Amino acid sequence: MRNRKTRHGLLAVALAGGLLLTGCNSGGSAGIDRAADGKGRQRADGAAPLPAPAPDSPEGGKGDAATPGGRDDPPAAPDHLSTFALDVDTASYGYARRTLAEGRLPDPATVRPEEFVNSFRQDYPRPDGDGFSVSVDGARAGDDGWSLLRVGLTTRGDDGESARPPAALTFVIDVSGSMAEPGRLDLVKESLGIMTDRLRPDDSVALVTFSDTAETVLPMTRLGDTGAGRSRVHTAISGLEPTQSTNLEAGITTGYATAVAGKERGATNRVVLLSDALANTGETSADGILDRISDARREHGIALFGVGVGSEYGDALMERLADKGDGHTTYVSDPEEAREVFCEQLPAHVELRARDAKAQVAFDPETVERFRLIGYENRAVADEDFRDDSVDGGEIGPGHTVTALYAVRAKPGAEGHLATARVRWLDPESRAPREASGRVRAADLEGTLWRADGGLRTAAVAAYFADALRARGGGAHGSAGGAAPLPGAPSLAELARRADALPGGGEQVRGLADAVDRAVRLTGGAG
Repeated sequence: MRNRKTRHGLLAVALAGGLLLTGCNSGGSAGIDRAADGKGRQRADGAAPLPAPAPDSPEGGKGDAATPGGRDDPPAAPDHLSTFALDVDTASYGYARRTLAEGRLPDPATVRPEEFVNSFRQDYPRPDGDGFSVSVDGARAGDDGWSLLRVGLTTRGDDGESARPPAALTFVIDVSGSMAEPGRLDLVKESLGIMTDRLRPDDSVALVTFSDTAETVLPMTRLGDTGAGRSRVHTAISGLEPTQSTNLEAGITTGYATAVAGKERGATNRVVLLSDALANTGETSADGILDRISDARREHGIALFGVGVGSEYGDALMERLADKGDGHTTYVSDPEEAREVFCEQLPAHVELRARDAKAQVAFDPETVERFRLIGYENRAVADEDFRDDSVDGGEIGPGHTVTALYAVRAKPGAEGHLATARVRWLDPESRAPREASGRVRAADLEGTLWRADGGLRTAAVAAYFADALRARGGGAHGSAGGAAPLPGAPSLAELARRADALPGGGEQVRGLADAVDRAVRLTGGAG
């Protein structure tokens, strides 16, 4: 569980951008199949009632930003609330694709449905200013009253490369023996070299390597206009070679010390960890490692961004490091993915649109019988903490889209209001709280899922695929750690046909269809 921020003595600055998004594990409603009677009683399925926060957005039903102080919908019953921190991690999907390409089903423990869903950008309307737009829609997923509800949140895009703040990036690079495998250190070196040529003259780079010990091979170096700075970075990158064991603790500790020493005012300062996260020397737990650099991480506001590589990958450790380190994780398996991460997203998206962003969906007890949030188990927030701004949320950069899918069963004959989705965040400059919201009616979910718009269908395929992998990978954990399959879930063979029929035909969609096809072959197409 992520620690709550102290109200005194700590500067709660979490730097974010196109790649840095955090969540918190405060213990809430994510991933729970809830059945409620609207009377606040303890449920047999374990969904304990919690006090519902009073609505406070005077324009909440319009999806507009608002300061606290008004009302829109009546309070939902406590067990009709679902609250989570925003997150756009994608490492789980990237690693699953790599595993399937190698002829193996992924370990169910590494499959996080929200990361599958958020690997695909959605075309939500964007707000004019900082903050979010909120879109809510859905479609019927079967004939038994179940539907998929999509909550879409998005921020305004970036203001152009020239408008962003300068970046001060400390790369902490794993050079242990396991990084000698093709597609690890060689991929890292190639990507960093290309990125160095694309960064601006006012950007700075530092390099730290680690194996059994850690070393700062390049202190924070301004790239500059003369070419001397870039030459120094290229020389340091070219000299990287794999050596011994993996002391991740030493790498991160030295990385943060180097980042603090080279910290630049007015710049986006961050630590970027590049590793297979197979720690075997020194402290090997995420909490223990992050305790070593807690002051640098909190007081200096330097967030940790993890980039995973390798066919054998410490997914759980990397995700925990990024989650507890106010950061984000992604996974790269080929040069094209690496170029996208290092050359496009990382240097360009360093602005901040929102701090500590959380979402809460209030389902109407008059119309909703049951609901289940798909994924986000590691990003759960206690329902009563939605408006507690000392509780961590996600730091959101420009142009981000966040999608949450719910399985929702409406009551027979339900009409009228179904749910209200709210997002709350702190203004990046003033830290004043802001909210936006969107509403959905029962009639808005009357369409058939596989005839819905392409974005909703893609999100549904991704979610059903993740759920199937959780149930099949290894055969022990089952869907959502033992929960029943998602309502309306097609067989893998049928899901492959749905994936092939998705519109757009872009590389992302083709990659999803290919991954589902591989899973079908590995499982014999059954189920």
